[in-house]
Amino acid sequence: MTQPIITSLLDTDLYKFTMWQTLLHRHPETQAEYRFVCRNQPAYPLSELKADVERELDALCSLTFQRCELAYLGALRFIKSDFVDFLRIFRFQRDFIEVRTEGDTLSIVAKGPQVHVMGFEIPVLAIVNELYFRRFDTPEVRAEGRHRLEDKIGRIHDFCFEAPAGRHPFELFDFGLRRRFSGAWQREVVQRMQEGLPKVFRGTSNVLLAKELGLVPIGTMAHEYLQTFQATGVRLRDHQKAALEDWVQEYRGDLGTALTDVVGMDAFLADFDLYFAKLFDGLRHDSGDPVVWGEKALAHYAKLRIDPHTKRLVFSDGLTVAKAIELYRHFADRVQLGFGIGTHLSNDLGPKPLNIVMKLTHANGQPVAKLSDSPGKTLCEDETFLAYLRQVFGVKTPC
Repeated sequence: MTQPIITSLLDTDLYKFTMWQTLLHRHPETQAEYRFVCRNQPAYPLSELKADVERELDALCSLTFQRCELAYLGALRFIKSDFVDFLRIFRFQRDFIEVRTEGDTLSIVAKGPQVHVMGFEIPVLAIVNELYFRRFDTPEVRAEGRHRLEDKIGRIHDFCFEAPAGRHPFELFDFGLRRRFSGAWQREVVQRMQEGLPKVFRGTSNVLLAKELGLVPIGTMAHEYLQTFQATGVRLRDHQKAALEDWVQEYRGDLGTALTDVVGMDAFLADFDLYFAKLFDGLRHDSGDPVVWGEKALAHYAKLRIDPHTKRLVFSDGLTVAKAIELYRHFADRVQLGFGIGTHLSNDLGPKPLNIVMKLTHANGQPVAKLSDSPGKTLCEDETFLAYLRQVFGVKTPC
């Protein structure tokens, strides 16, 4: 038996805590179902990992938050004391998550009260990834990963310190926990970025690494947050506005970056009126053409007569260093920017990364959906609901 992959409940993304707190306060009664999906073809069947995944989940469900971890969370000004009290007694329940195999496919389903199952997502993805890549983990692969990492640091350094600066700085974040090669590798990458690019590397979504390395924890909301409101009793057409309003009331100026692609950017902007545009600090891109998305955002701010230099656009969809630099060159003189790089930092060592997700599929017994601006990222198990959602928001069915 090796040490479990997850040894701390802080080893997750910040947005899990921020969404968790909001849903605990606003919709604690919600029942939810999350399903694991691998979107690409693995080098060997993920079903072979079943026994190891089961063992890792047993270990995960034995963990509790430690006193120093709760103190760290409680010191974040947007985390409420009653949420910390909830976390003090929280423990993942093994009965709420099931692992099966269907041929070569690995099936993982978490089902139960949302405030007790939503936290499974990030540890499950980290566990599957690390177990899978252990078969590829050799000194040669690590050496290649370090070579690629140093090349990225060098390219960013040269760009930021030799090229003419834009009006707004180039700022980079680590968003790589969900698809990392391993926990140890993510730590090495984040430490090296912190050392090599101290004026550029601004933080990480990994709360444990932020705590231990003295970095800023980064994150606000993910798709599951807005999707949940499709099944909370509000009119479907109003679910985005309801989700944004609850967020505003919960955080009152903190955590002001809104995710835009749960029903597509156009439908989002139709709901993102002057009220929300003033209250939120900016927007996060996660699907579709990033330049087109950014131009739509800037046009929307212009229409509302809001100075775009007071707002921030955060890009996080499959970013590479080269793509981040390209986007910076396009937008840096017009709006504040941030770049959240995931797999390209935490799992770029040679072996092909897995494209794995664990998404909310049902809430309160009803299907929920994401109408992504990238058709391959649209997710829903119920085609009837998907068609209805498209009709309600006037989203065309992709060809």
